Amino acid sequence: MKPEDRELARKLEEQAALEAEVAERELRAASLRAELSAFERRYLHFVGSRYAELDECKAQIAEQLVREQPGNERVREMAREARARASDTKSAAGEKSPQEPRAFQPSPELKRLYREVAKRVHPDFTSDREDRVQRQQLMAEANQAYERGDEARLAIILTDYECSPESVRGEGPGAELIRVIRRLSQVRGRGAEIEAEMQDLMSSELYQLKARVEEAERNGHDVLKEMVKQIETQIAVAKQRLANPQMPLKPS
Repeated sequence: MKPEDRELARKLEEQAALEAEVAERELRAASLRAELSAFERRYLHFVGSRYAELDECKAQIAEQLVREQPGNERVREMAREARARASDTKSAAGEKSPQEPRAFQPSPELKRLYREVAKRVHPDFTSDREDRVQRQQLMAEANQAYERGDEARLAIILTDYECSPESVRGEGPGAELIRVIRRLSQVRGRGAEIEAEMQDLMSSELYQLKARVEEAERNGHDVLKEMVKQIETQIAVAKQRLANPQMPLKPS
């Protein structure tokens, strides 16, 4: 075997190992994104909708005060702020789902398909502009399919790409060695990007809340349910205040 053939074989082996490692990191990042998205939907389903109702009550109370004190500019400004806050929380909560959102639980086959797509299709693994655009679109579809648990769509993305002209490599060990070396650099760069993304996700407020809720659940406490009870108590008080404008306001 020629020296360049031996070097190519060694580099290809190194590439395969590195691609597998980075694909595993890609899977962990995609799983974490999906888990956070599922938790956010769960939070909004239980807690966010109650906050939206509470803020709506507070906005109505503030607007009631404006009618009682039409010349008080401070009360008018507080009402504007309360209405804006109510609009924001209503928008954040969105339409309440009639069913409790399900936790994200990817199957082994879903994970396998996603790993393969990440190894072959990720846009960071090409220097060609047109190819990169195509890969970005495919990877976005793959991320959505993974979050939905859509194995069939992931399989189609993988098959379509493997049959495309972009997946065909050139000939000759010298040219191939150069491509492999460049590919290794791209894969290492993507690995570093994934680590940075994971750090960002794990330092987010949503992740911290998710971790706190899950730890409490392991100890037999339902933090979200407790939050809902507290908010519903505040909602009941606010509705009493709306029904009885003479009722003294309590600090919120």
